[in-house]
Amino acid sequence: MPELKTVGLFFITAVAEILGCYLPYLWLKEGKTIWLLVPAAFFLALFAWLLSLHPTAAGRVYAAYGGVYIFVAIVWLWLVDGIRPTSWDVVGTLVAICGMAIIMFAPRAG
Repeated sequence: MPELKTVGLFFITAVAEILGCYLPYLWLKEGKTIWLLVPAAFFLALFAWLLSLHPTAAGRVYAAYGGVYIFVAIVWLWLVDGIRPTSWDVVGTLVAICGMAIIMFAPRAG
C-alpha cells in the first residue's frame, strides 16, 4: 500500500505543477487575464510542499517524480490540448514509469 500512496502523491503533485505552469502559459501565449498568475503561484507552492511530504532523500524523490510527471503531461496533452498521444508517447511514458518504480521501490540496504 505505501507504493500506491507514493504514486498517488506523485500524481497529485504533477497536476499541481502542470497547473502552476499552464496558467501562466495561458496568460503569455493565449492572451488570458494576468490574474491567472495568482492561482498559478498557489499551485506551484502546493507542488513544492507536496514533494516535501515524501520520507526519502529529496534527489531520489525528484528523479522518480519525473516519471509520473511525464505520464500526467501526456494525459494532459490528450485531455486538455486535445492531441491524441502517439505510440511513441505511450512507449516513452511506460519507460518513464518503469524508471520511477525502479528508483522508488528497489530494495535498499540500511
